[in-house]
Amino acid sequence: MKRIRKAVFPVAGLGTRFLPATKAMPKEMLTVVDRPLIQHVVDEARQAGIEHFIFVTGRNKGVIEDHFDYQFELDSTLDQRGKAKEQAALEADQPKAGEASFTRQQRPLGLGHAVWCAREIVGDEPFAVLLPDVLVKAKRSCLAQMIDAYNAAGTACNIIAVEETPMENISSYGVVGIGKQHAKSFEITAMVEKPKREAAPSNLSITGRYILQPEIFKILENQQTGAGGEIQLTDAMIRLAKDQPFHGVKFEGQSYDCGSKIGFLTANVAYALDRPDLAPAFRAELKKLLG
Repeated sequence: MKRIRKAVFPVAGLGTRFLPATKAMPKEMLTVVDRPLIQHVVDEARQAGIEHFIFVTGRNKGVIEDHFDYQFELDSTLDQRGKAKEQAALEADQPKAGEASFTRQQRPLGLGHAVWCAREIVGDEPFAVLLPDVLVKAKRSCLAQMIDAYNAAGTACNIIAVEETPMENISSYGVVGIGKQHAKSFEITAMVEKPKREAAPSNLSITGRYILQPEIFKILENQQTGAGGEIQLTDAMIRLAKDQPFHGVKFEGQSYDCGSKIGFLTANVAYALDRPDLAPAFRAELKKLLG
């Protein structure tokens, strides 16, 4: 069974829900405390042992490439000013030469199409997909938990991260059916996109983290457009599930939908309160604001 070495980050979206902030800056570069969203997600992948980071970009996303590149002028300035701590932090965040690849999604044809655009770089091996809109705060990274489950399965399978969602909100998510339980996962019996509450197969929603087998690319190549006139990854996974097993991992941790303003603001509060250097003063300011 091949090891999970590569991760795909679809970062070509327009970020219309955050206009005008995203008019000139990619939504993935919006900061949660002092780190861009995309950096938080790359950190999660690195903690899980990912060795190759594949970014599917679009127009006006060059700043993401710059963020993960070496900047001589900045490094030189920090060196001259004796900012060794800042230098070391930036170096730790930067992928080493050859560890990051960038490819373009020329047209906004959906998540499935974005994943398909990475096919030549991924090659014939299983890979992870992490949506940068979703942050997962966990002691052991969400993707690491998924890789644990993948290895425990002992056979080539596909893994989806899931979490409990209140039934009154379930119609806003992709939802999975629950089958046989395994040590670290369960077999997925169904995947339903945004079901009505009474038709939902469970209260477990899909959370924007996937481990997929390379056969998904052939399906995506011929996948018809679905909801919103886009090529949907869920549609392709449903087709792949006819031939390959899918497992769900109910991860330990808290997710934040940073594609919504409330989720983004909540993530900033949660991550700030987890910082020893910020938490005491920030908590005091929150108390003032809340009366």
